[in-house]
Amino acid sequence: MKKIFSAFLLFTFLSHTGGVLAQTGGNTVYNFLNLIPNARITALGGYTPAVKDYDLNLGLINPALLNSEMSNQMTLNYLNFVSGINYGMIGYGKSFENYGTFSAGLQYISYGKFIESDETSLQTGTFTGGEYAFNIGWGKKIDSVFSIGANLKPVYSSIAGYSSLGIGVDIAGAFFHPNKRFAASFLARNIGTQIISYTGHREAIPLNVEIGLTQRLEHVPLRFNLVATNLQQFKLTYTDSVNEVKVDPMTNQIIPPGRKIGENIFRHFVIGAEFLITKNLNLRLSYNYNRRKDLVIESRTGMSGFAFGVGFKVSKFVLGYSHSFYHLAGGSNIFSLSVNFNEFRKKA
Repeated sequence: MKKIFSAFLLFTFLSHTGGVLAQTGGNTVYNFLNLIPNARITALGGYTPAVKDYDLNLGLINPALLNSEMSNQMTLNYLNFVSGINYGMIGYGKSFENYGTFSAGLQYISYGKFIESDETSLQTGTFTGGEYAFNIGWGKKIDSVFSIGANLKPVYSSIAGYSSLGIGVDIAGAFFHPNKRFAASFLARNIGTQIISYTGHREAIPLNVEIGLTQRLEHVPLRFNLVATNLQQFKLTYTDSVNEVKVDPMTNQIIPPGRKIGENIFRHFVIGAEFLITKNLNLRLSYNYNRRKDLVIESRTGMSGFAFGVGFKVSKFVLGYSHSFYHLAGGSNIFSLSVNFNEFRKKA
């Protein structure tokens, strides 16, 4: 089974790299799939850490992290995004002996109401836009250290009278060291296509290949996370001419080729840390270099690219909050609530 799974991962990766390497921002649809509507993941830079615990929110994004501790758990997430955009996710997990752990979820984004006008700027009415992704996931332990998982994600989008239907698949694998301090994961998200396009021309959906590493210190309640993202594409900046001289827009100085290579490498990495103060209280912090380079204003850098958050348990409820710094104009706040219904059962 391991050989079959490994071959499937290799085939999937190779079959997509040829058509994706030239893609840059703005060339894909359903980009809301790249937003993670969860306080913990948002506080850790927007990408799922390789952590095995009871948090269903991790398993909804990376199905290889699904486990029996998430059984009969429900989670609700709400993101107050920029410009009045509302975004959220609801999920539920259930474990079955010998079959693994299953999850079901709904991820949505509402773009709000817009003014509709014609080519002469005459207002003719209003329109709305929204997108939805249904998530059916499965994860299972192969042995004491390896686990695998997959998500099936039908996607529906409706914007200003145009609609689209698509399908996506996530495949994942994870390794957990026996000492329970080190873990690694592989995740290929959004492998799929449009089934019904907006105007008759099918467009790609945002494939993202990630590798996550996590290390918890032995004598300090601190866990570090490193995630390498968008591994299907080396260059994450916009494509320009091969012969064009690269100039820094702020200093007007020519950018040396070596600097450009290093820049592209660093854009793939997100670092984060969790301070495990107590069993019921965690503090989180992260730095996303790619986000900072895309959104920062050089004259006033601020906190662009950073995020922080907190998670704590009150009675039988796990609450989470995080804030991401995008730009000087503003950031985003996200709230999460999880509950495991097994905890309401009276002990015999």
